[in-house]
Amino acid sequence: MKKKIASLLAAGVFSLAAFHANAADKVTLQLKWVTQAQFAGYYVAKDKGFYEEEGLDVEIKPGGPDIAPPQVIAGGGADVIVDWMPSALATREKGVPLVNIAQPFKRSGMMLTCLKESGVKTPEDFKGKTLGVWFFGNEYPFLSWMAQLKIPTDGGSNGVTVLKQGFNVDPLIQKQAACISTMTYNEYWQVIDAGIKPEDLVTFKYEDQGVATLEDGLYVLEDKLKDAAFKEKMVKFVRASMKGWKYAEENPDEAADIVLENDSTGAQTEKHQKRMMGEIAKLTAGSNGALDEADYKRTVQSLLAGGSDPVISKEPEGAWTHEITDAALK
Repeated sequence: MKKKIASLLAAGVFSLAAFHANAADKVTLQLKWVTQAQFAGYYVAKDKGFYEEEGLDVEIKPGGPDIAPPQVIAGGGADVIVDWMPSALATREKGVPLVNIAQPFKRSGMMLTCLKESGVKTPEDFKGKTLGVWFFGNEYPFLSWMAQLKIPTDGGSNGVTVLKQGFNVDPLIQKQAACISTMTYNEYWQVIDAGIKPEDLVTFKYEDQGVATLEDGLYVLEDKLKDAAFKEKMVKFVRASMKGWKYAEENPDEAADIVLENDSTGAQTEKHQKRMMGEIAKLTAGSNGALDEADYKRTVQSLLAGGSDPVISKEPEGAWTHEITDAALK
């Protein structure tokens, strides 16, 4: 009898463990780029068990040069993606109804980095120059800025020649372009590491030029938000993710180490990731995850201000919601 009770108890414990293992809700997050400190908050939330505490089993899928997060989510390959708002709003207008559910990044890290010897001192000096620009959805902030400066992007002495820049800094090092696209936390430091001194560079931060658009928000498909279970899952995901981001801000070196542990390629270095995390913390500082409506409006106005060729042709409707962050941040 005792054996029978013991085996029943053991079976009960086993089935309870199995239940808990199965009870974790699966969430797939598609990143905008490769594993690096730009996404530290999510890796920290996973490593520190913040997702697990919410009953979530989160898979973090790295991005890359051939991966467009909106395409991944449209094809059912992710529940939630990290994307820049210009790309997300342009994608929405083209028929993939992305909705911003949270905005961990408060500030933009995008800038143009120019060789001083090219003669570029002010944005007016861009005319007649070749500028390196990222595409795959990353070109929208640049095109919006040039439109506001009334500088054509089809070459000529009064326009700029756009060089489709790979995700490296070679065009500047090899002097194929006067300026290239860089992020404060990544490519700028690659230029420095290549041996060019800061005093030999001129930088133009989009934030300082008044044309900054929101970066690295969390987006889901609109129709998914009609599902109460999915919404609850996203509330938990956002709450745990923001806990991860705030931990990363307060413990940048540890956060960088966690990112390195998750880099299966072995491509990242400790020096670069720790430096990157320090810069990323400046961009997430001040955000509790809720989208600031004023920041959203500034982004939209910037994208609409493209003259005959705006990034988006009309003011979006339903492109963001506070519903998830309101519940997550209670």
